[in-house]
Amino acid sequence: MNQSKGEKSLLTEKEERFSSSGFIFAAIGSSVGLGNMWKFPYITGENGGAAFFLLFIVCLVLIGLPVLLAELAIGRSGRGSAATSFIRAGGGRGWKAAGILQVVAPFLILSFYIIVAGWTLNYALISFNGQLFSTSDYAGEFGSFISGYMPIVWQGVAILITAGVVILGVSGGIEKFNKVLIPGLVVLLIVLMIRAVTLPGANAGVSFFLKPDFSVLTAESALVALGHAFFSLSLGMGILLTYGSYVDKKQSLGTAALAIGAGDLLYAFIAGLIIFPTTFSFGIAPDQGPSLIFIALPAAFSAMPFGSFFGGLFFILLAIAALTSAVSLLEVPVSFAMERWNWSRQRSVWILSLVLFLLGIPSAMSLGMFPELTFGGKALFDWMDFITSNIMLPLGGLLITIFAGYFWKGAAEAAGLQARWFRIWLFMLRYVAPILVFLVLLHTSGILKF
Repeated sequence: MNQSKGEKSLLTEKEERFSSSGFIFAAIGSSVGLGNMWKFPYITGENGGAAFFLLFIVCLVLIGLPVLLAELAIGRSGRGSAATSFIRAGGGRGWKAAGILQVVAPFLILSFYIIVAGWTLNYALISFNGQLFSTSDYAGEFGSFISGYMPIVWQGVAILITAGVVILGVSGGIEKFNKVLIPGLVVLLIVLMIRAVTLPGANAGVSFFLKPDFSVLTAESALVALGHAFFSLSLGMGILLTYGSYVDKKQSLGTAALAIGAGDLLYAFIAGLIIFPTTFSFGIAPDQGPSLIFIALPAAFSAMPFGSFFGGLFFILLAIAALTSAVSLLEVPVSFAMERWNWSRQRSVWILSLVLFLLGIPSAMSLGMFPELTFGGKALFDWMDFITSNIMLPLGGLLITIFAGYFWKGAAEAAGLQARWFRIWLFMLRYVAPILVFLVLLHTSGILKF
């Protein structure tokens, strides 16, 4: 498709391409984030354990993968930033707003996500040096930490690391970063899983996670599982649209989608075999949200042999997961700035990183330093999370399904699927995914209650 006058293609430089394997690693890196390590156990614990995990798998395969493939195909067809992918792929000017949403959402997400990434870096350090385990008051330790200025310092460190990767480009930065860290992440996951399942009393946690009781499932469980499938695959936030634009035409998107889904599912599976055996072994409720990671689990690590070592490994694991996702989130607005304003990659990265740092400071302060930054019973940090995760992401995913299912004439060619598989894919995008994703949007926004 011809480019509009004055628009810069993101593929004008050789460095703006992924290799086939690099693309898979980068996409898996975007989906491997903090959510599967603390949010997945939290919602799994609330919804009955193994039965919910199986429901999550069904949602990921039947709905998540078709939408994932649609995002990648739109991105490769459009060959532009997330903001222009819909129009470049053949959509009318009315789809411009949908594209802008795909840029704004990851930008806002990163403004508070990078704060938590900073927390993981700090906890990795104080776990290894023993400072974390010098007290038994882990709630007080965490409260004291988030009430001071250090979260802002670590937020800055996390942004600098993220910016340092993105500034090196697609193949020279993002691809190499993920090719190094993702295998390292797998090693850490396996080591921590072995430690967790060999703890005294761990069998109860394994059974909770792997032996389903379908009587505990509800209609709400189905929507929560589908919502998490979207969240864990990084759908609706412009990442896969952007990464798709860097993919070679010869790359099989169907195979790539399966590999990404398998990587995300494997990570969730191993994360469950780390969290649930550990929590059951030490009598910890697995449905505590962020406090599970930063308060309850440090207490568990302190009680096990070589706890500071395994605690340090755990927080390094979290930091890697946070940073690989942060890199993909930053690349979305960077690609937009390069295309829209013709900025260099270096200028785009540094300007946007500075804005993100400044934008994140009020969110960081709202959790302790300035609790006055609370509106309607929610801290500013929580509002940013709610607006992006509960409204913008499901809305973005809904628009993807509608565009690919009803408005995109080039879907068959871009997806590269055989006729039979294409018909199944199109059926899911037209008649199943939009309805279910719309229900998720109503549920997460608070309109649909059970």
